[in-house]
Amino acid sequence: MEKGLIALAAAIAIAVPALATAWAQSKIGSAGAGALAEKPELSGIVIILTAIPETMVILGFVIAYLILA
Repeated sequence: MEKGLIALAAAIAIAVPALATAWAQSKIGSAGAGALAEKPELSGIVIILTAIPETMVILGFVIAYLILA
């Protein structure tokens, strides 16, 4: 029972940030597409803003590893 709860905690540590990242990237992506339609020179900034939420998933993986270790 204890190992199952630990595995569930690790899964939640990855799933919640992944869902939050997906939601954030959907909003950033649509806004970025609109901005790029008007000003193509903003492509570098849009790529950076799209990549920033990915750090939440990386931190979720770190927390899951710490839970399982």
